[in-house]
Amino acid sequence: MPYAVVDGRMAFLLVTSRRSGRWIFPKGAIEPDLTPWDSAALEAYEEAGVLGEVEQEPIGSYRAAAGSGGYKLIDIDLYPLRVTQQLDSWKEKGQRLRHWVTVRESRRLLAHRDLADLVAGFHDARAEKRRA
Repeated sequence: MPYAVVDGRMAFLLVTSRRSGRWIFPKGAIEPDLTPWDSAALEAYEEAGVLGEVEQEPIGSYRAAAGSGGYKLIDIDLYPLRVTQQLDSWKEKGQRLRHWVTVRESRRLLAHRDLADLVAGFHDARAEKRRA
């Protein structure tokens, strides 16, 4: 889940899925030689063209259809990645769009309601930490 804090406001980076064009966060399988969080960071790099600091603990998970037929349900862990660099060119640039959104806009655009709830919870928890 790529995010950034700019002028005290949190923004999240969404990408379109290749099949349906719906707005999602970068995601993919865990690479054999990588940890789950490093695999998440690699997906953010390949799908959204961003680099940053990934957290080793997921903020939660959501269930989504997987595979070419979408018949298998899997649980997807969501790892926060604080974006430090956004590239102009990246591996899947011609296959996806990317779009920075506020937490409110993420609720409207994200395909999965559970995912939008995770984003809102993360946003609220981090906002509270910044105030403390």
